[in-house]
Amino acid sequence: MSTLKNGNSDLSALINAARAQGKGVLPVEKWHPENCGDMDLIIRKDGSWWHEGTQITRAPLVKLFSRVLRKDRDGETYLVTPVEKIHITVECAHFLAVRVDVENTGKHQHLFFTTNMGEVIELGPEHALNVHTNPDSLEPTPLLRVRGNLDALITRSVFYEMVEHALEVDNQLGVYSMGVFFPLGPKDIHNV
Repeated sequence: MSTLKNGNSDLSALINAARAQGKGVLPVEKWHPENCGDMDLIIRKDGSWWHEGTQITRAPLVKLFSRVLRKDRDGETYLVTPVEKIHITVECAHFLAVRVDVENTGKHQHLFFTTNMGEVIELGPEHALNVHTNPDSLEPTPLLRVRGNLDALITRSVFYEMVEHALEVDNQLGVYSMGVFFPLGPKDIHNV
């Protein structure tokens, strides 16, 4: 159940505020409204969005909400409009990277990831890749910076497709994109 200040668990006000902002990337980093409380909204590790225990299956609604996401310095994620800031829960990442396209090879390589929201992100200095590896299972958690402090979890099949384009540099397996080397882990750790 939502615990917004006005006690309204109806999403209609938030939807209307988000729609009013138009299309494209929104300047959520410049908006500083008062925190209105918590909403029972969860972005699960599989990329699905759930409100009060029910999955949101309307893709346009999820896409609309994704445009007003912001992760603050406190490590928490919020839905933000010019007049509202509502805390939500994120299990792993805000988005999924569901496709990778590769141009060129080696140090001249460019990797382009498509998110489950349809955004295309080129891996590079402003959109870095960080791979956290579980020390027990050796399972990778590859996160791509999308915008602000928001990340996309690279899906398993896309990650291993990316590994096919990796090189070994100083005993590290990694990929180049935009002239920058992004480590994936020690060599042989991600054998397919």
